[in-house]
Amino acid sequence: MGSVGSQHLQEPSVASTPHRSVVMSFDGGPLEEVAAGVAQAQGSRARGIPIFTDSEEPVPDDRYRAVYFATLLAGVGFLLPYNSFITDVDYLHHKYPGTSIVFDMSLTYILVALVAVLLNNALVERLSLHTRITAGYLLALGPLLFISICDVWLQLFSRDQAYAINLAAVGTVAFGCTVQQSSFYGYTGMLPKRYTQGVMTGESTAGVMVSLSRILTKLLLPDERAGTLIFFLVSAGLELLCFLLHLLVRGSRFVLYHTARPRPSHTAAYRVHHDVAAEDVHFEHQGPGLDNGGSPKDSPAHEVTGGGGAYTRFDVPRPRTRRSWPSFRALLLHRYVVARVIWADMLSIAVTYFITLCLFPGLESEIHHCILGEWLPILIMAVFNLSDFVGKILAALPMDWQGTHLLACACLRVVFIPLFILCVYPSSTPALRHPAWPCILSLLMGISNGYFGSVPMILAAGKVSPKQRELAGNTMTVSYMTGLTLGSAVAYCTYSLTRDAHGTCPDRSAANASFPAGL
Repeated sequence: MGSVGSQHLQEPSVASTPHRSVVMSFDGGPLEEVAAGVAQAQGSRARGIPIFTDSEEPVPDDRYRAVYFATLLAGVGFLLPYNSFITDVDYLHHKYPGTSIVFDMSLTYILVALVAVLLNNALVERLSLHTRITAGYLLALGPLLFISICDVWLQLFSRDQAYAINLAAVGTVAFGCTVQQSSFYGYTGMLPKRYTQGVMTGESTAGVMVSLSRILTKLLLPDERAGTLIFFLVSAGLELLCFLLHLLVRGSRFVLYHTARPRPSHTAAYRVHHDVAAEDVHFEHQGPGLDNGGSPKDSPAHEVTGGGGAYTRFDVPRPRTRRSWPSFRALLLHRYVVARVIWADMLSIAVTYFITLCLFPGLESEIHHCILGEWLPILIMAVFNLSDFVGKILAALPMDWQGTHLLACACLRVVFIPLFILCVYPSSTPALRHPAWPCILSLLMGISNGYFGSVPMILAAGKVSPKQRELAGNTMTVSYMTGLTLGSAVAYCTYSLTRDAHGTCPDRSAANASFPAGL
């Protein structure tokens, strides 16, 4: 075996070191053959040299489903702040009566979010993934704490100032949460498919949690101001929990394996250094992490050639190569290549959220009932959030969708727009005035939104190569935000239909204070 293996070795190079010892360097292929050659050169001492094999690292397990739970909470984290601002619709109507505060918040959020997702898509190759996610969490958490303490609790601002500050807070939250969202979709695109579905389920979970929190605080705390303060503080605490859990799992073996860990090569070569004077042999693995000279890229090793041999020094640092950014033309080309593959999924998710934002939260927040009062929009939003959660769970069921069929089904949801308009028009006596109608329509719209808003995002990541999945996730988020922006702009057209609806009931203060006994 020794003679056979040595035939594959190159001629050893010999060089004198400053200590007059001789270093012999063998460049070879498989380590078994290299070790055999060293055994022949070193004699009986070499018989104790172990034979190393290069085996691929097994795929780590997501123990205790910690990473999946973290991605679920990630979805909660980047929609929870916005849901917190719009779900306390009773407080907003009481503090800013006769204004389009919910519509303004929705449009502000969407416009800023669109800018944020475009910026994040442009910087996806320039800023690290976790840098973007961390910055997003901080920008989302800050406004929640600021509004809850300075506006709701201390009431430091006048009515007009508070109106503008709330819109500014929503804009800041929009920027931070959208950077999170776009980055997380790219992040989970590198993980198995169910983790993308976990993020989208978390989005709906955020709505359910916020709705339940608002219902409980309104039921248990008669003081509207105290209830709203507790409501915002609970949301801030949940946001902080999401951030901390992300920090815990980002360095796990499972995440590193799928996102950053290099795959070992089966044809990796080894370099053997034999110090004859010291009778010492050591091996260097020339794998993906090593350069052509056999030294680790991050190590201070430096090889100097002279006197017909190789002299290895370990005291000279290796200069680092500056990272070059891709050109603007290359950025556009990368996105064009990805968009050609997932165009149907991009249109499907854009149409789905366009139709939803035409109605939610703007029009739904303006549906009132003389007995239920402000409880009706809270209940309608809760029904939508719960059914949206169910729809995202259903999206995990295996089903082979073609892109065009998915787009056609998303377009059929346009029927919800005229049906919801009939729930508020005419304002004095709406055609569908019974409170059951908006609840049923909200249920159906929520399920379809959760399903057709999740399936395109899940399928898109599987249609591109692993290297393009983060970019595909960001591109899908651009389409998602485009649909949200257009839908939010169209929603302003429906505000005129509900402008006079607030004056049709004589007195709703009693209904707003506690849950009514009956209809």
